[in-house]
Amino acid sequence: MISLNIANLMGHRCSKNLGISSWCDGDKRKISEKVVLRVNSKVRQHNNIHNTGKEEEGEEKKVIGRKMESVLKPLRDGESVLDLSPRSTVSGGVEDVYGEDRATEDQLVTPWTISVASGWSLLRDPQYNKGLAFSEKERDAHYLRGLLPPTVLTQLLQEKKLMHNIRQYKVPLQKYVAMMELQERNERLFYKLLIDNVEELLPVVYTPIVGEAWQKYGSIFRRPQGLYISLKEKGKVLEVLKNWPERNIQVIVVTDGERILGLGDLGCQGMGIPVGKLALYTALGGVRPSACLPVTIDVGTNNETLLKDEFYIGLRQKRATGQEYYDLLDEFMTAVKKNYGEKVLVQFEDFANHNAFELLAKYGTTHLVFNDDIQGTASVVLAGVVAALKLIGGTLPEHKFLFLGAGEAGTGIAELIALEMSKQTKAPIEESRKKIWLVDSKGLIVSSRKNSLQHFKKPWAHEHEPVNSLLEAVKVIKPTVLIGSSGVGKTFTKEVVEAMTSNNDKPLILALSNPTSQSECTAEEAYQWSEGRAIFASGSPFDPVEYKGKVYASGQANNAYIFPGFGLGLVISGAIRVHDDMLLAASEALATQVSEENYKNGLIYPPFSNIRKISANIAANVAAKAYELGLATRLPRPQDLVKYAESCMYTPVYRNYR
Repeated sequence: MISLNIANLMGHRCSKNLGISSWCDGDKRKISEKVVLRVNSKVRQHNNIHNTGKEEEGEEKKVIGRKMESVLKPLRDGESVLDLSPRSTVSGGVEDVYGEDRATEDQLVTPWTISVASGWSLLRDPQYNKGLAFSEKERDAHYLRGLLPPTVLTQLLQEKKLMHNIRQYKVPLQKYVAMMELQERNERLFYKLLIDNVEELLPVVYTPIVGEAWQKYGSIFRRPQGLYISLKEKGKVLEVLKNWPERNIQVIVVTDGERILGLGDLGCQGMGIPVGKLALYTALGGVRPSACLPVTIDVGTNNETLLKDEFYIGLRQKRATGQEYYDLLDEFMTAVKKNYGEKVLVQFEDFANHNAFELLAKYGTTHLVFNDDIQGTASVVLAGVVAALKLIGGTLPEHKFLFLGAGEAGTGIAELIALEMSKQTKAPIEESRKKIWLVDSKGLIVSSRKNSLQHFKKPWAHEHEPVNSLLEAVKVIKPTVLIGSSGVGKTFTKEVVEAMTSNNDKPLILALSNPTSQSECTAEEAYQWSEGRAIFASGSPFDPVEYKGKVYASGQANNAYIFPGFGLGLVISGAIRVHDDMLLAASEALATQVSEENYKNGLIYPPFSNIRKISANIAANVAAKAYELGLATRLPRPQDLVKYAESCMYTPVYRNYR
């Protein structure tokens, strides 16, 4: 009976009223470990009934899935995310009591949570402020008379005015500051602007313009937009989380600022990345803004320039490492689950390699965690490669891959490509890895270097003579696909691109490093040096290129294609773990969104103008896989997951107030 009740608590939106938080915090905590395992059993029973007639197919997939288990499994002492570690506990969780976030657009809502005597506060609450769009009736009801000019503007007219203003700025950083100021004063208008003009504004609130913004974050800092948890808060992290005004958190993006894009250690100023990522979770994936929490873990910085900067906003000390560092992270992860529950997604963002793999391995079996640099990048690149097969020919296992860069992104992409190969060929993943080669700062990763390699590079150390340069590696390995994830610009030289072209009729070249200044090559260079034969995509956007009278439009292998929809899929299914097969499901969904018209233009990614539809399809595929694996807790399973995903997406249209 206990397992059934807890399954219901996890599957429905009434956990607060039924007292799951107090129950978990009481004397019965000691049996919570058993509860998790029994909850999973109940979920699996439900999904088995739902999938009647597919037992043999399911068993086959299960066997393949275990063969394809992530390279992180050895670091977890053999644990799988499907095992649901006994170290895991169900705890915490709160809900939107008044249902305001779930009300339909035509329903009236109350914009107050406390009694007030003036509308002055309402105009300064970004969640409810509508500026000049307050109606005459609302101005009377909420004490706004005299606080606004007499004109009433529609949201559409406000949007038109703001886009006009933003387009007047000549300095990109000014556009970023203008958008952030809008987000701080009128949340719905900010997201309306971003959704309706996503292709124009995505580079402003995300890469590449944000690179400069994050470097200068201390100088342009106006008001806090997330939670700052530093070493000063050690032992008080749970109290800090409770200081955040929103209680029903579904997605947390957290960074320690050590490796921001290709910019290095930005310390506390790395807060720009969680803020930016969560803006995209809402605009592109439809996750409610009030359900998003940006967090920066400040353990110091090794950036001497920042430490000497009088405007730096973080701890002025060298980075804490070792046990002190991991103790703070462990306290944070424990507090998150206790305060927000089992189903809150924690996305690790821009941690240094040595910490990123360690954290993903440690918490992957006990928490709902996702690393966008390792897993999100891998998923979006795999989607592009799968889509590109229509242009370059052949099947995925028939191609040979060469990577420049063997860090989080490079090894993550390589692993997911190998997993997909194994899925298609039914071959062990060790065999699939042999078709993938990596080059790091010391040259080609080969078996003779194995003893000196970091653990995440060792699976890619193949038998071969030492090769010192990328150009030499291209000549001897003869890859059909060249992928750059080094974070170092201008490394795909003319000689490298020409060597790729001499080996292939249509070489696939992906220059993924961000921001634009760190891209391995530009779109213009790729098309000119390959004589217009390359299929090219990059991490940051490039303008179309004209070469010999033909216009070439390059795609953008942007993580924003994947993580918003992926997160939405986890939320709508009530998933409690992330499995590698969910990443494959996201890649497959994205690849199917590339149209014939896109292919004719040489694109291997769909346009961002359709991103909400793309995210809904990704969310549905991810949710379906969560149900199949027995990791979903929201029961019963919706019949049409695409429509369900669309119905759950936040819309920024103004609401009418009582």
